[in-house]
Amino acid sequence: MEPGSVVAARSLTPVTGPDVAVPDPARLIHLQFRRFAGCPVCHLHLRSIVRRHQEIEAAGVREVVVFHSPAEELREHTDELPFAVVADPGKRLYREFGVEQAPRALLSPRAWGPIARALLTGIWAVIRGREKLPAPSQPGGRLGLPADFLIGGDGRVIAAKRGEHAYDQWSVDELLALAARAPRPDPAP
Repeated sequence: MEPGSVVAARSLTPVTGPDVAVPDPARLIHLQFRRFAGCPVCHLHLRSIVRRHQEIEAAGVREVVVFHSPAEELREHTDELPFAVVADPGKRLYREFGVEQAPRALLSPRAWGPIARALLTGIWAVIRGREKLPAPSQPGGRLGLPADFLIGGDGRVIAAKRGEHAYDQWSVDELLALAARAPRPDPAP
Protein backbone atom coordinates (compact mmCIF):
# COMPACT_ATOMS: atom_id res chain seq x y z
CA MET A 1 0.00 0.00 0.00
CA GLU A 2 1.32 3.36 -1.08
CA PRO A 3 -0.28 6.82 -1.26
CA GLY A 4 -3.01 6.59 -3.88
CA SER A 5 -3.68 2.88 -3.27
CA VAL A 6 -7.22 1.98 -2.28
CA VAL A 7 -7.85 -0.07 0.84
CA ALA A 8 -10.63 -2.61 0.41
CA ALA A 9 -13.55 -1.98 2.75
CA ARG A 10 -13.49 -4.21 5.79
CA SER A 11 -14.45 -4.39 9.42
CA LEU A 12 -11.67 -4.90 11.96
CA THR A 13 -12.41 -6.43 15.34
CA PRO A 14 -10.50 -4.80 18.20
CA VAL A 15 -9.55 -6.76 21.32
CA THR A 16 -12.16 -4.69 23.19
CA GLY A 17 -15.01 -2.56 21.91
CA PRO A 18 -17.06 -2.52 18.72
CA ASP A 19 -15.81 -3.37 15.24
CA VAL A 20 -14.11 -0.61 13.27
CA ALA A 21 -14.99 0.14 9.65
CA VAL A 22 -11.94 0.74 7.47
CA PRO A 23 -12.30 3.01 5.65
CA ASP A 24 -14.63 5.22 7.64
CA PRO A 25 -16.63 7.48 5.29
CA ALA A 26 -16.87 10.22 7.94
CA ARG A 27 -13.33 10.22 9.34
CA LEU A 28 -9.72 9.65 8.47
CA ILE A 29 -8.20 6.43 9.78
CA HIS A 30 -4.67 6.40 11.15
CA LEU A 31 -3.80 2.73 10.83
CA GLN A 32 -0.57 2.09 12.66
CA PHE A 33 1.34 -1.16 12.88
CA ARG A 34 3.29 -1.92 16.05
CA ARG A 35 5.23 -4.95 17.16
CA PHE A 36 4.14 -7.25 19.99
CA ALA A 37 2.01 -6.97 23.14
CA GLY A 38 4.01 -5.31 25.89
CA CYS A 39 6.69 -3.97 23.52
CA PRO A 40 8.32 -1.14 25.53
CA VAL A 41 9.19 0.87 22.41
CA CYS A 42 5.63 0.59 21.10
CA HIS A 43 4.20 1.69 24.43
CA LEU A 44 6.54 4.68 24.57
CA HIS A 45 5.05 5.85 21.27
CA LEU A 46 1.47 4.95 22.20
CA ARG A 47 1.74 7.03 25.38
CA SER A 48 2.33 10.07 23.14
CA ILE A 49 -0.82 9.16 21.18
CA VAL A 50 -2.82 8.74 24.40
CA ARG A 51 -1.67 12.12 25.76
CA ARG A 52 -2.96 13.89 22.64
CA HIS A 53 -5.83 11.58 21.74
CA GLN A 54 -8.52 14.26 22.10
CA GLU A 55 -6.56 16.54 19.77
CA ILE A 56 -6.22 13.72 17.23
CA GLU A 57 -9.95 12.98 17.37
CA ALA A 58 -10.79 16.69 17.06
CA ALA A 59 -8.77 16.68 13.82
CA GLY A 60 -11.18 14.04 12.44
CA VAL A 61 -8.78 11.11 12.83
CA ARG A 62 -9.61 7.71 14.29
CA GLU A 63 -6.70 5.70 15.68
CA VAL A 64 -6.52 1.99 14.89
CA VAL A 65 -3.42 0.17 16.15
CA VAL A 66 -2.44 -3.31 14.97
CA PHE A 67 -0.13 -5.70 16.87
CA HIS A 68 0.99 -9.15 15.75
CA SER A 69 0.14 -10.72 19.11
CA PRO A 70 -2.88 -12.89 19.94
CA ALA A 71 -5.92 -11.02 21.27
CA GLU A 72 -5.82 -12.62 24.73
CA GLU A 73 -2.21 -11.52 25.26
CA LEU A 74 -2.83 -8.08 23.76
CA ARG A 75 -5.80 -7.43 26.07
CA GLU A 76 -3.46 -7.63 29.09
CA HIS A 77 -1.38 -4.72 27.77
CA THR A 78 -3.89 -2.44 26.06
CA ASP A 79 -7.11 -2.47 28.07
CA GLU A 80 -6.72 1.19 29.10
CA LEU A 81 -5.96 2.58 25.63
CA PRO A 82 -8.70 4.94 24.35
CA PHE A 83 -8.59 3.68 20.76
CA ALA A 84 -9.08 0.47 18.81
CA VAL A 85 -6.34 -2.14 19.15
CA VAL A 86 -6.45 -5.05 16.71
CA ALA A 87 -4.71 -8.42 17.06
CA ASP A 88 -3.20 -9.85 13.87
CA PRO A 89 -1.16 -12.87 15.03
CA GLY A 90 -1.16 -14.35 11.52
CA LYS A 91 0.23 -11.03 10.16
CA ARG A 92 -2.38 -10.94 7.38
CA LEU A 93 -2.69 -7.15 7.56
CA TYR A 94 1.07 -6.77 7.87
CA ARG A 95 1.54 -8.65 4.58
CA GLU A 96 -1.27 -6.78 2.85
CA PHE A 97 0.22 -3.39 3.80
CA GLY A 98 3.83 -4.45 3.20
CA VAL A 99 4.95 -4.04 6.81
CA GLU A 100 8.25 -5.80 7.41
CA GLN A 101 10.51 -7.05 10.14
CA ALA A 102 14.28 -6.81 10.07
CA PRO A 103 17.29 -6.77 12.43
CA ARG A 104 17.70 -3.05 11.74
CA ALA A 105 14.59 -2.55 13.90
CA LEU A 106 16.82 -2.79 16.97
CA LEU A 107 20.32 -2.42 15.51
CA SER A 108 19.99 1.06 14.06
CA PRO A 109 21.83 3.59 16.26
CA ARG A 110 18.88 5.96 15.72
CA ALA A 111 16.72 3.52 17.72
CA TRP A 112 19.04 3.14 20.71
CA GLY A 113 18.01 6.32 22.56
CA PRO A 114 14.28 5.60 22.31
CA ILE A 115 14.91 1.94 23.20
CA ALA A 116 16.83 2.96 26.36
CA ARG A 117 14.11 5.48 27.29
CA ALA A 118 11.38 2.90 26.62
CA LEU A 119 13.10 0.28 28.76
CA LEU A 120 13.63 2.68 31.66
CA THR A 121 10.08 4.05 31.63
CA GLY A 122 8.67 0.56 30.99
CA ILE A 123 10.56 -1.02 33.90
CA TRP A 124 9.44 1.81 36.17
CA ALA A 125 5.81 1.30 35.04
CA VAL A 126 6.10 -2.47 35.68
CA ILE A 127 7.53 -1.85 39.16
CA ARG A 128 4.63 0.51 39.93
CA GLY A 129 2.13 -2.07 38.62
CA ARG A 130 0.95 0.08 35.69
CA GLU A 131 2.28 -2.18 32.92
CA LYS A 132 3.09 -5.85 32.52
CA LEU A 133 6.19 -7.44 31.10
CA PRO A 134 5.85 -8.85 27.58
CA ALA A 135 5.72 -12.62 27.20
CA PRO A 136 9.23 -14.08 26.98
CA SER A 137 8.41 -15.80 23.69
CA GLN A 138 7.00 -13.79 20.80
CA PRO A 139 5.76 -16.10 18.03
CA GLY A 140 5.60 -13.16 15.59
CA GLY A 141 9.14 -12.12 16.48
CA ARG A 142 10.64 -9.02 18.12
CA LEU A 143 12.14 -7.39 15.04
CA GLY A 144 9.06 -5.78 13.53
CA LEU A 145 9.25 -2.35 11.98
CA PRO A 146 6.51 0.22 12.63
CA ALA A 147 4.34 1.58 9.86
CA ASP A 148 1.71 4.32 9.60
CA PHE A 149 -1.05 4.80 7.03
CA LEU A 150 -3.52 7.65 6.80
CA ILE A 151 -6.64 6.42 5.02
CA GLY A 152 -9.32 8.73 3.63
CA GLY A 153 -13.05 8.16 3.82
CA ASP A 154 -13.02 6.81 0.25
CA GLY A 155 -10.41 4.18 1.15
CA ARG A 156 -7.56 5.96 -0.57
CA VAL A 157 -4.21 5.91 1.23
CA ILE A 158 -3.39 9.60 1.71
CA ALA A 159 0.05 9.09 3.28
CA ALA A 160 2.22 6.19 4.34
CA LYS A 161 5.40 5.70 6.34
CA ARG A 162 7.29 2.46 6.83
CA GLY A 163 9.77 2.73 9.65
CA GLU A 164 13.48 2.17 9.18
CA HIS A 165 13.97 1.20 12.85
CA ALA A 166 11.87 0.34 15.92
CA TYR A 167 11.03 3.97 16.79
CA ASP A 168 10.59 5.43 13.33
CA GLN A 169 6.96 6.47 13.04
CA TRP A 170 4.91 9.63 12.68
CA SER A 171 4.86 11.90 15.68
CA VAL A 172 1.49 13.32 16.72
CA ASP A 173 2.49 16.65 15.16
CA GLU A 174 3.29 14.95 11.84
CA LEU A 175 -0.03 13.07 11.94
CA LEU A 176 -1.97 16.27 12.65
CA ALA A 177 -0.20 18.11 9.82
CA LEU A 178 -1.06 15.29 7.38
CA ALA A 179 -4.67 15.27 8.59
CA ALA A 180 -4.94 19.05 8.12
CA ARG A 181 -3.92 18.70 4.46
CA ALA A 182 -6.08 15.61 3.77
CA PRO A 183 -9.18 15.87 1.60
CA ARG A 184 -12.36 15.74 3.65
CA PRO A 185 -15.46 13.68 2.92
CA ASP A 186 -18.38 15.56 1.40
CA PRO A 187 -20.96 16.47 4.05
CA ALA A 188 -24.18 14.51 3.85
CA PRO A 189 -26.88 16.26 1.77
